[in-house]
Amino acid sequence: MLFHLPSPRRSRHPLVRALSLLLGVAMLGVLLVFGLAVAGVLLVGGGLLLAWRQWKQVRAPIAPATKPARPAADVLEGEFVVIRRGPVTH
Repeated sequence: MLFHLPSPRRSRHPLVRALSLLLGVAMLGVLLVFGLAVAGVLLVGGGLLLAWRQWKQVRAPIAPATKPARPAADVLEGEFVVIRRGPVTH
């Protein structure tokens, strides 16, 4: 199924054509400025968030050396089996 829109009628009056061109360029300019403003806000916000996290990390208290070290939270312990590639036999 082919979807077909009727072609819009273009005015032949040169003043209407010039005004529609100016209106289109103005809309593109507004969208460009709005997009740049949003990008700037995101960039500044991301920079402030990064600076805040770095500042918080530097000011964190350092644990005394007399306490025993805890194992890292991202270490997994368990039993593992090596699976060899090849024909499967049961």
